[in-house]
Amino acid sequence: MFLRLDKLQPEIDAFYRQSAVKGAWSENGKRITEAWLKEGLIPRSITRDLKWGIAVPIPQYEDKVIYSWFDACIGYVSITAQYTPEWRRWWHSPDDVQLYQFLGKDNVSYHSVIFPGSQLGSRDDWTKLHHLSSTEYLTYEGGKFSKSRGVGVFGDTAKNTGIPADIWRFYLLSHRPESGDSEFNWDALISGNNNLLLKNLGNFINRVLKFLNGPHYEAIVPDYNSYGEASLDILEEDINNLLAQYIQELDAVKLRAALNTILRISQRGNVFLQSEGLDNKLAASQPLKCAAIIGRAVNLAHLIAALLAPYMPDTAQSIQAQLKTEPGLIPEVWNTNAISPGHTVGPAALLFQRLDPAKASERRVSFGEKGLKKVVAKNGGRRKAGRGETTEDTHPPEVNLLG
Repeated sequence: MFLRLDKLQPEIDAFYRQSAVKGAWSENGKRITEAWLKEGLIPRSITRDLKWGIAVPIPQYEDKVIYSWFDACIGYVSITAQYTPEWRRWWHSPDDVQLYQFLGKDNVSYHSVIFPGSQLGSRDDWTKLHHLSSTEYLTYEGGKFSKSRGVGVFGDTAKNTGIPADIWRFYLLSHRPESGDSEFNWDALISGNNNLLLKNLGNFINRVLKFLNGPHYEAIVPDYNSYGEASLDILEEDINNLLAQYIQELDAVKLRAALNTILRISQRGNVFLQSEGLDNKLAASQPLKCAAIIGRAVNLAHLIAALLAPYMPDTAQSIQAQLKTEPGLIPEVWNTNAISPGHTVGPAALLFQRLDPAKASERRVSFGEKGLKKVVAKNGGRRKAGRGETTEDTHPPEVNLLG
């Protein structure tokens, strides 16, 4: 059985022209889709003569199963139906729902051509792809991930390193290959934890909570509204500018940039505390000013927890637990009074622990350095392209093997 993409090409092309612009698709997603359309779509087989797979629910086809990638895409609908009987509210509401899909570039055609083609061919009113966020490749220490050869770190082995899940989330999202290939590197992972998270983000949150738990406030947020000066207004303006940038970046699915903006916000908090001289001496000599500073700072910590939640949920929950606040939505404008005077915070706790840089070499050996060198040497010092890596502008080989 075949999906007649050739007959659907005009409709698929029109869908693509509209959605790619309106949904601001990633560049490689547009490039790969355009190559398929330019070459001309051909009938695509959607059944296989295999003993495993989803049976074709049509009489006289009992010996065939549905091709996995046709089944996988319509599976987005069926898994929603498994989740809720109201699945049509999502999948048959093109005017009210926007579908975002995240994938590697080797799977672009299934989501930009075949799945929309299936929906168009059904002649039903489906919610179709709005934004396609497709990435390039993540390499491993200059080579290619290969589970079969034991090269690279994967989900199960990452857990066994003892490095918290949020550190992995941070590193992988900060190195997300959005516009070109990026590399996993043990030195960079450790440095990111020690310098960006521990010394920047963690330092700001910990300094605020420790100061509030100190002898001057004993865990109670002071009245911070009795003092004002230009530096407080400048801080609020700077944070709101960065917050607006963060929201714009998330709306554009620029995940790396938005994560970097969070770090810029926490660094702005560090600079604020340092430039205002927050310490016990200030609390004793200028109590109103000190209260205003710590009041802004604790509310900035509350904002950072909300901004972090999509990226590092465990860290966000830890900040909220220390602040004794409930998870908050990402605001359009920073609410500098979200945590009111008189609120009691919890004890300060470190968000991050230092990772030993010396462990990088050990990890590199543990996760396949020998195997990696062997693979690279075998290919004359060059990394061998993985399956599908050299075919982004043409149909993958299996597409032309119809049946």
